[in-house]
Amino acid sequence: MRDGNPSPELDWRDGTPVARRFDDPYFSLADGVEETRHVFLGGNDLPARLRTGFHIAELGFGTGLNALVLAEAWTGPGRLRFTSFEAWPMARDDMARALAAFPALDATALLDQWPARRIALAGMDVEIVEGDARRTLSVWDGRADAWFLDGFSPARNPEMWGAPLMAEVARHTAPGGTFATYTAAGHVRASLAEAGFAVERRPGYGRKRHMTRGVLPA
Repeated sequence: MRDGNPSPELDWRDGTPVARRFDDPYFSLADGVEETRHVFLGGNDLPARLRTGFHIAELGFGTGLNALVLAEAWTGPGRLRFTSFEAWPMARDDMARALAAFPALDATALLDQWPARRIALAGMDVEIVEGDARRTLSVWDGRADAWFLDGFSPARNPEMWGAPLMAEVARHTAPGGTFATYTAAGHVRASLAEAGFAVERRPGYGRKRHMTRGVLPA
């Protein structure tokens, strides 16, 4: 699976991995599963919109938590498609340690297949696109029905939230498609609006007052 990118260097805070490069946790220190349900599922009106063949794309695979929570929410019939762009794939042992914080979430299938470019979860086919999303997304030939924008904090990882990349997100979104993200940073909302999304701010999860979601007009 590797194209030369190293695994991320991690610190651990109460069982939560923190990327040393960005000094930012991979998921909420309060409850990562509920954060995913609130921000990424709720922000994209999921699971109500899900149908066989529905395509979700993501910036930042991280621990795989978002993919697992989404797969759990899908009851079929048929299969979803999930494409995630990840610059620094996590080592398997680190992923297992992180996901152990959520014993009610079955991570067996993911961990048994990781690392891999293609992973089969219950009801969902996952593709991992490794490398800098500023390079890999521009040459991707897919279009997503929903986006999970889950890079590290814009203040700590600004390259993941720049206007050119947000424009590529819009270009790779199906008409009527949506995005959701935990951040409500003004420059991120402005870039997504400039890219063509109808952007709105919503109540955030936990200590975050606001999050952002948007729709690409059909």
